Amino acid sequence: MHPAPTDSPTRPSGHRPALAAVLLGVPALLLLLLVELEWGPLIALDEDIARTTHRWAVADPGATRVSRVLTDWVWDPWTMRALCAVAVLWLVGRGARWLALWLAGACLVASAVQQALKAAVDRPRPVWPDPVDSAHFAAFPSGHAMTAAVVCGLLLWLLRLYGAGPALWRAALALAALSVAGVGLTRVWLGVHWPTDVIGGWLLGALVVTLTITTYTRGPAQRDTNDDGPTPPVHP
Repeated sequence: MHPAPTDSPTRPSGHRPALAAVLLGVPALLLLLLVELEWGPLIALDEDIARTTHRWAVADPGATRVSRVLTDWVWDPWTMRALCAVAVLWLVGRGARWLALWLAGACLVASAVQQALKAAVDRPRPVWPDPVDSAHFAAFPSGHAMTAAVVCGLLLWLLRLYGAGPALWRAALALAALSVAGVGLTRVWLGVHWPTDVIGGWLLGALVVTLTITTYTRGPAQRDTNDDGPTPPVHP
């Protein structure tokens, strides 16, 4: 007979997240430097893509209205942060205090990094004679894209920690991929971000997730085990 499962999460190895952090950090830093230096080929590509998508957005008001609803309500950063808050409260209710702290801290750090980079780079947003939407503050990185990547990535991590079944995992993975990709595309479609703003947000969001996983598995994981009960049993 198998012992009854517990509420404590499993503890994956931190080696793969550490490697992923390196692999994500290099292109994120490179993209940041190219945007800051206003590298000509990159800026020209950004402008070409933005002009094309803006022309499509003006010509298709129905798709533009749907994009505004999705970006302003479904995939809005505050909606994503609310999902994170629900997950934090759920973890606290389960007694996983360190994991709840790590999750909340990651979201706060991501918001702080995002705002700091926006202020430091101070990249102007696209300007159109016939805008279909508006946004404020600097462009790089996209806050929508970065927040969606952070929250969706962390929620997927929690599902893995708590042993989500195959059906739930596949559904969550598909929904997360749709949300992260979709919010980035809506920001470009609506003409409020350059494509590299979105790519930068995705890279930086993924980097925050991998750093969160790495630091958690190498630090408070054992403390969470002591606080929350025994580790999950190993089935013979």
